[in-house]
Amino acid sequence: MFRIGIGYDSHRLVEYRKLMIGGVQIDYERGLLGHSDGDVALHAIADALLGAIGAGDIGIYFPDTDAKFKNMESSIMVKEVLAKVLTAGYTIVNVDLVIIAEDPKLKPYYEMIKETISAILNIAKEQVNVKAKTNEKMGAIGHGEGIACISVVLLESL
Repeated sequence: MFRIGIGYDSHRLVEYRKLMIGGVQIDYERGLLGHSDGDVALHAIADALLGAIGAGDIGIYFPDTDAKFKNMESSIMVKEVLAKVLTAGYTIVNVDLVIIAEDPKLKPYYEMIKETISAILNIAKEQVNVKAKTNEKMGAIGHGEGIACISVVLLESL
């Protein structure tokens, strides 16, 4: 039996924050504002995994109103979500990401992001795909105000 999940996340870019995408620190003058480290890719993956097993979204498990999650590394969230996936009797077949950002250019980071995500999820690097798109200068993301990510995961029952 297979299950598919989709996840989405977006955050505003602000000064004085490091930019984390897919567990990788990206060299850029601004970072993503969030209660945790604001990693849109890992948040989207967590939501996709939870959606695939019918377990809601990361806001249920890691609410931004709870101080204990302040500045938390998103990899910790994803590992906890992965434990729920495995407990539910599923394994990850693949993860596909679309990162939407006008700037910075992320292509030089694709392999590092794939390696980091595969390590967090304990799957092969070949099971992770990363791509980035611009918003063609349209809307808030197109004007460089933020970054978003869409994730799709395929799970298979153990």
